[in-house]
Amino acid sequence: MIDFSLPEETRLLVDTVRRFVETEVQPLEDIVEQTAKVPADALAVTKAKAQKLGLYAMNMPADVGGGGLSCVEHCLVEEEFGKTSDALIRRVFGQVYPMLMACKGDQVERYLLPTVKGDKICAMAITEPGAGSDAASISTSAQLDGDQWVLNGTKHFISDGDIADYVILMALTDKEKRARGGITLFLVDRATAGFKVARTQPMMGHRGYGHAELSFENCRIPKAAVLGEIGGGFKLIMQSVLQIRLAHIGARAVGMAQRALEMMRKHAGERRQFGQLIGDFQMVQKLIADSATEIFGAKMMVLNAAWDIDQGRDARDKVSMIKVAASEMQGRVVDRAIQVFGGMGFSKDLPLERMYRDARVTRIYDGTSEVHRMLVARSTIKNGLQL
Repeated sequence: MIDFSLPEETRLLVDTVRRFVETEVQPLEDIVEQTAKVPADALAVTKAKAQKLGLYAMNMPADVGGGGLSCVEHCLVEEEFGKTSDALIRRVFGQVYPMLMACKGDQVERYLLPTVKGDKICAMAITEPGAGSDAASISTSAQLDGDQWVLNGTKHFISDGDIADYVILMALTDKEKRARGGITLFLVDRATAGFKVARTQPMMGHRGYGHAELSFENCRIPKAAVLGEIGGGFKLIMQSVLQIRLAHIGARAVGMAQRALEMMRKHAGERRQFGQLIGDFQMVQKLIADSATEIFGAKMMVLNAAWDIDQGRDARDKVSMIKVAASEMQGRVVDRAIQVFGGMGFSKDLPLERMYRDARVTRIYDGTSEVHRMLVARSTIKNGLQL
């Protein structure tokens, strides 16, 4: 017998996060959308409340001050996060990257612990103008000169790159080896000479936080600024990105779609046209039924892969499948919700217009749908379908 029930402690945590998002975070969405900023005064209050409840940096281990959640618990929490905007998730609950657990020595006190506490903001600088889904094709270089590394290159689309206290930079330390031992991660402080925020790139959605282009020109950092091991950067990134893709894209996509479906459900039971509720129209019922079915399927995929990760199993293929299925499901469900609401769905009076724009990028970042389909196909052809 397979028992899919959740422990009482997990249910209480998810209920707490759900209520917090609905009562404390969602009311801030309009001002963030209108001003493209998270209001500092409201953020200070809301973030403090989240921290008091233990809702900050929940993805990190308990021994460094995080929530110590399992992957399944993390995904359930991220599902609730998906019901608000990404900017507010980052500021209120923290965007703490799991590869920071590779910090050692002085790096723990200087970077890891302050970030988990919410005292520092970190940005992850991987993407370049010539290297998106193919992260191994980066050109940013790091050359050892005595007791310093010299960095040169450009990164773009770096979330929070304009305000981060430091970045996790991925750079080439061996152009021949590249992903096979030639890529290293570095911790680079914002104030480092030669590190410049070239511009903030305007985006279609995800308002409220910056997406920056960063330049590194003869940027000198200490030899001890390596995160993890020299040449081990690509492996460390891929290990960390697996859970990021699953939780930040897969689970959040489910959450956004659930919010859109709930709006559809209520509207279909209240809106009348031609003398009857629109929920009685079979075409509207189809939009709702298809959405409910796809959300259920994506959620089960997310939890299955999360359970595999908790058991120490290889879930790479499943996560690629989820990256495709959940991100594309999210777009379809929000689109259907707009259709059910008609003209009001297209207006800025409802959050659906924002959700529609925000959902579009999930099919692109952290590997496009096409790239992940290619990975799944290659693995299936080579090994068969491993579920």
